[in-house]
Amino acid sequence: MKQHISTVAIAAASALCTMGIFSFRPSTPDVVTPVGYVYKQITAVESVVPGGLGRSRLLTTDDEGQVMEKELKNFYSMVGINFGNIANNDRVIVDRLNEYTADGWELVQVATATNQQSSNGSSSGGLFITRYILRKLK
Repeated sequence: MKQHISTVAIAAASALCTMGIFSFRPSTPDVVTPVGYVYKQITAVESVVPGGLGRSRLLTTDDEGQVMEKELKNFYSMVGINFGNIANNDRVIVDRLNEYTADGWELVQVATATNQQSSNGSSSGGLFITRYILRKLK
């Protein structure tokens, strides 16, 4: 009789330990499908050549690989820096970003760079380049 009680007690203790171990085991996570994105880049090239002689553009590559150009105003006019041109460029760039955002694109990164043109030690202007990286789900 004592032997039967010991066997039942050992079996019950084993069952409780087994249930305790499995009850605290982390559940299997749901299967996660990898997220894929498509990317788009918009590049603003803004000229700072004195006298308004530079060329400024907003460049976007469409889904077929064709480059779309939108003319931007130069930072300088014949009398110096032109804040109206800068405001115009801001409006054009923000309009383009709003257009793509409305189509489901998300702005994820902005990278800037400058390039100064110089010859014989004197500056003759340069470029501001800003790249806007957008993405959306495939």
